[in-house]
Amino acid sequence: MESRPVIDMARGVLMAGFRCLPDDAFEILVMVSQHSNIKLRSVAKAVTAAATGRDPMPPELQDHLAAAVEAWRRRA
Repeated sequence: MESRPVIDMARGVLMAGFRCLPDDAFEILVMVSQHSNIKLRSVAKAVTAAATGRDPMPPELQDHLAAAVEAWRRRA
């Protein structure tokens, strides 16, 4: 339950950045988490930190995020 706010913020970042629906943004986060073997809340923290300019997103996560967004776009 503690990780929910950061996940919701990351969903908002993805929704704004990629013009997707809330469920799509969550699906993208889950895909990144599963393919990178990194917990969902950690992926969400990385997305929000990168969006605020606090910390750059690790290159590995950038690659997984790009692949997840591409997969989402192909389905949409």
